[in-house]
Amino acid sequence: MIELRSAITDLTLNMHDLEKQLHPLGFVTSDNWDYDHGYIDYQMDDSGEAYHFLRIPYKAIQGEIGSGNPEVQLGQPFLLAHRYESGIEHDGITAYSAVYNQFSAPEEKDAYVDQKYIRDGVLILKEVENRLVH
Repeated sequence: MIELRSAITDLTLNMHDLEKQLHPLGFVTSDNWDYDHGYIDYQMDDSGEAYHFLRIPYKAIQGEIGSGNPEVQLGQPFLLAHRYESGIEHDGITAYSAVYNQFSAPEEKDAYVDQKYIRDGVLILKEVENRLVH
């Protein structure tokens, strides 16, 4: 995990506006949320063995995530990589299969983030800042 400095850290806005601004860029609201916090993710690649994300955490400061239109405060964005072991067979499905990777735990949850993804993540984050910071 690599934390990125950003002008959006501590920014407060409602969930609807956050999604309205970032979904067109390719961000998705992560299924990994609770009533008081969550993440919005940009998947930078899907090689079948590794997945790189720009992740923006948020926490509810008024209302609850998943209910209505809560006001959220953004946390510090970070880059994250999950790497899957290649070539292992699991019930006849190799690790090269996206189906297998989708349902298996990563070999490395906090894998090395290549310089290319750091550069790409910083550029994507600049676009996010341009949309959210007026």
